[in-house]
Amino acid sequence: MSITSGTRFCSYEFAECIGVGGIGEVYRATDLKLKREVAIKVLPESLAEDAERLARFQREAEILASLNHPNIAQIFGIEQADGISALVMELIDGLTLAQRIEQGPLPIDEALAIALQIADALEAAHEQGIIHRDLKPANIKLRPDGTVKVLDFGIAKALEVKSAISGAPSPVITTPAMTMAGMILGTAAYMSPEQARGKTIDQRADIWAFGCILYEMLSGQPVFGGEDVTVTLARVMEREVDMGQLPPALPLAVRQTILLCLRKDPKKRIRHISDVRLALQGGFESAANDGAMERAGFWRRALPLAGALVLGGLIVGLVVATVLWPEPQLQQQSQQQFQPQPPMRFDVAISKDGSRFLGGRLDTNWGRPSSTSLAL
Repeated sequence: MSITSGTRFCSYEFAECIGVGGIGEVYRATDLKLKREVAIKVLPESLAEDAERLARFQREAEILASLNHPNIAQIFGIEQADGISALVMELIDGLTLAQRIEQGPLPIDEALAIALQIADALEAAHEQGIIHRDLKPANIKLRPDGTVKVLDFGIAKALEVKSAISGAPSPVITTPAMTMAGMILGTAAYMSPEQARGKTIDQRADIWAFGCILYEMLSGQPVFGGEDVTVTLARVMEREVDMGQLPPALPLAVRQTILLCLRKDPKKRIRHISDVRLALQGGFESAANDGAMERAGFWRRALPLAGALVLGGLIVGLVVATVLWPEPQLQQQSQQQFQPQPPMRFDVAISKDGSRFLGGRLDTNWGRPSSTSLAL
């Protein structure tokens, strides 16, 4: 639906069209009541004609309006008039991230600064149970002052088609996000494998898309780009990440973060965007280094103490051994205990006249003789 400049819609006056996407056209407009410029996304006619979907979109918009974060584009409300349903949002000037990437790969510092702001926005939404579901460079605006704004949180869910038979979400290939002109090519390249298969998704689908965006900012090309939707989705589900396209100077922590975000099995993927943010900031690497330094410091303190304890133990052992087993006394006692007794010595003699037999001996005192004489 094309709307000319100057058209009145409720309390708003349309200006020029500033964007066309798979879920509607975006116009710059003026809020005549509050005298401010806003962005108005005119939703598809199919939404206005489906009361159930419109009510669901209203509920989603109420949740999204509760998000108040500097990196999330604020939703002001939903307006309906003359068969038109429109979402009134914060107007953000500047290029989309897709337009910036068209100019070439971003320097590492610039890409990481943008990525950290996107991660902050996702963390704020995930904490409230809100999943973006359609995160891609076209839904990210870069303000001239360097502020990053993420657009269209939860709109893909609000526009999701329900199966007429079971009431369950229809396969992803048949949702409006996949069939509207211009939407599929932009979305498929950032769609997680489980989302492409039509399975139930959680916040890890946003983490996958985040990894795709970070890779594209650094390399200048989509990580799973293809000639058409079929090729793109096949690469998403089967092809591994070509890390050779990333800058050689890219820190190892960033490379590992990208790989962990793009694990095809969601059970092996990073679960929380807060962990992604910490990894990009080097938090885990710093923690590992701090742990290594702490362990080294422990051993630097422990080794001298251990040495002192060992030396002290040796000294105490020597003292105890000296007191309990004095070596000189043991030798003296041993000598006294086992010294042999002097033998008995006898002297035999006969008197000169031959009339007597003289016998004598020295006792054990060696030198105190006793004598005996016998007459012959």
